[in-house]
Amino acid sequence: MARVVVDVMLKPEILDPQGQAVQRALPRLGFEGISDVRQGKRFELEVDGPVDDAALARIHDLAESFLANTVIEDFTVKVESDDVVTGAAK
Repeated sequence: MARVVVDVMLKPEILDPQGQAVQRALPRLGFEGISDVRQGKRFELEVDGPVDDAALARIHDLAESFLANTVIEDFTVKVESDDVVTGAAK
């Protein structure tokens, strides 16, 4: 089983009020030096079988038609290794 990740972000020209709220709060929380924050969505899809070009094309279609509003959002599709550990809580 493989994992495919679809990251969805607002297009750069679209106002991101949630990202702005986080950016304004960071200095009050002791996090200095962050000049911009953009908020997005991450979808992790567990795929049965191989992730070949046909599977990626289907996932791209899924992202374009269902996961992202392509009028205001961009998205990326990538295969993620199962042995990668990121953002582990301390």
